[in-house]
Amino acid sequence: MRDKWNSRGAFILASIGSAVGLGNAWRFPGLCAKYGGGAFLVAYLICMVILGIPLLMMETAIGRKAQGGAPKAMRLINKKAEPVGWAAVANAFVILTYYAVVFAWCILMCFVAYKFAGSAKSDEGASSLWENTIGTTWKTSFFGDGGKISLLLVICLGIAWALIYGCIRNGASQVSKVVKYTVFLPVIMLLILAVKGFINNPQLGEALKALFVPKWKEFGDAELWVNAMGQSFYSLSIMMAIMFAYGSYLKKSSNIAVDSIIIAFSDLAISVLSGIVLFTTMYQTGKTVNNMSASGIATAYIIYPTAIVNLTNIGVANAIFGFIFYFMLCTLAIDSAFSILEGVATAVSDKFRLPKRKTTLTIAIIAALISVIYITGAGVGYLDIVDNWTNQYTLIIIGILETLIVGWFFRPKKVLDEINKNTTKFKMPRWWFETSIRIIAPICLTFLFIWQFVVLCKNGFRYDKNYNLAAEIIAGWVVTALVFASGFIVRIILHKTKKGQTILELEAQEPSWDEIDEVNELADENQSIPEIEDVQAVDNN
Repeated sequence: MRDKWNSRGAFILASIGSAVGLGNAWRFPGLCAKYGGGAFLVAYLICMVILGIPLLMMETAIGRKAQGGAPKAMRLINKKAEPVGWAAVANAFVILTYYAVVFAWCILMCFVAYKFAGSAKSDEGASSLWENTIGTTWKTSFFGDGGKISLLLVICLGIAWALIYGCIRNGASQVSKVVKYTVFLPVIMLLILAVKGFINNPQLGEALKALFVPKWKEFGDAELWVNAMGQSFYSLSIMMAIMFAYGSYLKKSSNIAVDSIIIAFSDLAISVLSGIVLFTTMYQTGKTVNNMSASGIATAYIIYPTAIVNLTNIGVANAIFGFIFYFMLCTLAIDSAFSILEGVATAVSDKFRLPKRKTTLTIAIIAALISVIYITGAGVGYLDIVDNWTNQYTLIIIGILETLIVGWFFRPKKVLDEINKNTTKFKMPRWWFETSIRIIAPICLTFLFIWQFVVLCKNGFRYDKNYNLAAEIIAGWVVTALVFASGFIVRIILHKTKKGQTILELEAQEPSWDEIDEVNELADENQSIPEIEDVQAVDNN
C-alpha cells in the first residue's frame, strides 16, 4: 500500500516547505537589490505565472497519475522518456550532497552566534567569522590547508544529516507531522526580524522604496529576465524529482489546480518577506543595495553578519538577532533537504521494489559520505562548481526535455484533465497550460540554457578560471555527464541481474495512461450500478 498524505494541508505545507528554501532567504533579496527591487519582483511574478505554476501543476498531476517517482512518471508519459526522470533524480542527489553542507553551515552559525556579542561595530570580524570557522581556502586543492576539516563542522554536518533522515524516515506520514512546525517556524523568525527592521529605522522608507519601487530602465535588461526565469524555475522545486514524488502520495480526490496556486503564491510571499528583512536590516545599519550581493553565500555568511553587529550597541542583543537569523535559515534548509531525499528515495524504491525506509537510509548514508568533500578546506570551491553546473545547466536541460516530452510527444490535454479533475472554483485554462508547456516553457528554458552556455564559452568552457582545471572537469563536466547517463546505467544494471529482468517484465505489463483512464471509468460505472439498485430496492420495499 502506497503512503498517502494525512490531509490536504499536509501536502500543501510539505510542498511549500520544499519550495521555500535558502534561495528565498538570500538569492531572491540579492537579485532584487541587483535589479532595482520592484523591477525584479515584477519580472519574477510574470515568470512564475507563465512558467513556474504550469510546470508545478504538470509534475504533481503526472506523479499522482503514475503513483510513482520521476522515472515511473516519465515512463507513463512515454516509455522512452524514463532516462529523463532518472536524470532529475541523479541531479537531485548531487544537489542533496552539498545542500546538506549548506544546512550544516547554518547550524554552525547558530552555535557561534554568541561571537556577534563581542564584535559590536566590527564589520571585518563579522564578515570573516564564517570563513574562519569552517576553515575554507576557496581553492580546489586538497593538499595543505585544503585537506583540513573543522571538527565543529563535522559535528554540524552529522546533526544536519540526522535531522534530514529523522524527518523523512517514515515517508509521507512522518513529513505530514514535521511540516506543521518547520514551515511556520521560519515565517515566525522572519516576522521577528522584519519587526526589528521597522522599529527605530530612520531609513525605513528608503529601504522599502528600494525593494518595491521598480527602476523602469531595468526591464530592458535581458539579464534581469534571465535571472527572473531562473529564480522562478529553481524556487518551486520543479525538475528535481520532488513534486513527482509528492504528487504520487496524493489521493485521487485532491485538487491540484488550486493547491498549486496556493503553493506558488505562498512561496512568493515568503520571498518578499525575506526581502523586507534583508533590505530593512541593511538600511537600518547604514548600508544600501550597493553593499548587497546576488550571491547567496556572500549575502548570508559575509554581508549579513556585518549588519547583525551594527543592529544595536548591545552586543548580546546582536547575538540574539544573529541566532534568530541563522535558526531561521536552518528551518528553511531542512524542509528542502528532506524533500530532495524523499524524491530520490521514492524513485529508487519504486524502481527496484525495495523497502522505502531502508532505501532512504542507504541513500542518506551514501550522500552523507560524499558530502564530506565539501567540508574540507577545498570544499567551498567544489561546492561552488557543482552548484553552478547542477543549477545553471543540468536542471535547465531536464526542464527542456520534460516540457518537450509532455508537450510534443504526449497529449498535454490529458495532463490538464488530471490537473482539473476535482476542481470547480478554479480550473487551469487550456490556453494557459498548453501554451506554457508546448511553447513558452521550452523556448524560455532553451534561451536560458543558451545564455548560460554562451557565458561558459566566453570563459573558455570553464566556470571560474581561479579554480583548478581538473576540479572543474570532474565536478562540472563529469558529474553532469553521469547525471544524464544515470538512466542508461540503471537499465544496464536491470538487464545484468535476475531481479532486474523480473522488474523489466513487470514494467512491460504496466498499463498506459489511457488504459488507466479506462479502468477508472469502468470502476466508476461499477460503483454507480449498486447505488441505483439500492435505490430501486428501497422503492420496492
